Amino acid sequence: MQDAPEVAVLRLGHRPGRDDRMTTHVALTARALGADRAILVGDASQASETVADITDRFGGPFDVTVTDAYRPILRDWEGTVVHLTMYGEPVEAVTDPIRERHLTEPLLVVVGAGKVDFEVYDRADWNVGVTNQPHSEVAALAVFLDRLFEGRELDREWMDADRRVIPQATGKRVEEVDD
Repeated sequence: MQDAPEVAVLRLGHRPGRDDRMTTHVALTARALGADRAILVGDASQASETVADITDRFGGPFDVTVTDAYRPILRDWEGTVVHLTMYGEPVEAVTDPIRERHLTEPLLVVVGAGKVDFEVYDRADWNVGVTNQPHSEVAALAVFLDRLFEGRELDREWMDADRRVIPQATGKRVEEVDD
């Protein structure tokens, strides 16, 4: 978050028509739970626009970009790479050393859409499983980020917001932010 190096989420693959909502939710989860930016691979311009609109209305900072190729990002990343996969080491066993390294290095969190190439597993410093059962990449990202930030992301302050949600027991309340 603000006092640590960057956390970026790399969403591998985007299958138009099938992944539109899922890719959007990966980026929104990254934004809401403490990441600094999301990198969406493939034809994800609609998801990017949705996340940019949410960031404009509900605050940032948060950046979202779309790219056609993930390999240069993985190859050139100067920091730690964590790949979220149900085949990885248990999240509870590796979060502490990942958090320790993140104190001094940027962190790239990789989540897949379809089948993930072996080179991603090989490049990752950690392949992390939130559970070893089939599940959503959105759920895995949420659990991982919450463990990484130890819940501090839940109290995050949002800058430049036009609107804010007012928590309450029932109903929905969104207010315009006065400058």
